[in-house]
Amino acid sequence: MIIDHIGLVVRDLRKSKAFYVAALAPLGIRIVKEMEGVVGFNEEGARGGFWIGVHGQPPAGVVHVAFAARERAQVRAFHQAALAAGARDNGAPGLRPQYDANYYGAFVLDPDGHNIEAVCRTTVE
Repeated sequence: MIIDHIGLVVRDLRKSKAFYVAALAPLGIRIVKEMEGVVGFNEEGARGGFWIGVHGQPPAGVVHVAFAARERAQVRAFHQAALAAGARDNGAPGLRPQYDANYYGAFVLDPDGHNIEAVCRTTVE
């Protein structure tokens, strides 16, 4: 992976934290650190990761973040969990051969309207 971590400014930390806890759980991603106004997510024992916080200005436009899934079932579980947590559907789970022959992804819009994706690039069911 070429990126160590990414941070996203959100409008409502409580709402976004609840959303990401639910949506990322099927991918094995959980809260690894919390500080005042900031929450960090990653897999157990991993460093860096995905951070949300309220310090700074929210992005002027929509951000796209894609989380890796080990198998397609995780992509489906992510999509279902995200929708149950209040996300809006932005692309049901399925193959996206225009990106790659094995690209299996699902897209949702988070509480701030950002395009959040889970993607599996293997044929593992």
